[in-house]
Amino acid sequence: MFVPVLDFVACPDPQGSHRMAYWSWGEKSAAHVVFCVHGLTRQGRDFDLLAQALVASAKNADLPAIRVICPDVVGRGKSDWLQDPLGYQFPQYAADMAVLLQSLNTQRAIERLDWVGTSMGGVIGMLMAAQKLPVPVQHLVLNDIGPPVSWKSILNMKTYVGELGKFQTVQDAANAMWQISKSFGSHTSEEWLALSQNMVRRLEDGTYCLHYDPQLRVPIRALTEEQAKAGEATLWQIYDLIQCPTLLIRGAESELLSAAAALEMTQRGARAQVATLPGVGHAPTLTHQDQIDIVRQFLGLPA
Repeated sequence: MFVPVLDFVACPDPQGSHRMAYWSWGEKSAAHVVFCVHGLTRQGRDFDLLAQALVASAKNADLPAIRVICPDVVGRGKSDWLQDPLGYQFPQYAADMAVLLQSLNTQRAIERLDWVGTSMGGVIGMLMAAQKLPVPVQHLVLNDIGPPVSWKSILNMKTYVGELGKFQTVQDAANAMWQISKSFGSHTSEEWLALSQNMVRRLEDGTYCLHYDPQLRVPIRALTEEQAKAGEATLWQIYDLIQCPTLLIRGAESELLSAAAALEMTQRGARAQVATLPGVGHAPTLTHQDQIDIVRQFLGLPA
């Protein structure tokens, strides 16, 4: 079984700098790199099963080795927290990814870069794919995200982001998270506990709370509907610049991304191909075999 290596990269911010953590799967010498970037309140270990599957696919088929990079976006997981909570926005996130990409490319020249982004991680992916980077994104997977995000979903985020809770056990935390995550689709209790164990940090008194900076709520609660609409217009402009093959994975019951929005994404810009998952909302966890196989096939890897 593969295990990840935890590493860090220093990223500048207006107050100085911060460290961003990232989990690396596979051989450091691999020239094919896949970034897997998580959603708003999640962290890089969400992609453990997908990362293992991608590394194993290449190895078992005697294809060029793959390295999978799963960052903890700043303010989450093992990464530092920002001094100014208003920095928790996409320009900082994309700048951090560019620093990480440059660092990795210096270690070993990257010949192929692919991107898998869930929700927030997909927006960051769009920002990266639309740029003329020294290492361009060659395949982009958007997991239940596009330029439009429903205002209803944003209002929902305002109610729970920043509420870290306090739990006696990891299981208690997993149970609480399930109450706001049922749209992720059907999971066994074992699967959900596995997804939850890296979502908490242990406090000095032995209890647990969620892993991220509660000040993530500051820019979200400050967001107005007018600002959200302006941001959507900007993201459509960015999406229209994307030229690489793009796959949109959409939960059929997604509240965040409508079927009409997904259809429009097939007709303009990157002209994404769409895989719709029945019985799933926002967002598919990419932990079930059928979901992993969709990503694997899009990246040209054998089952």
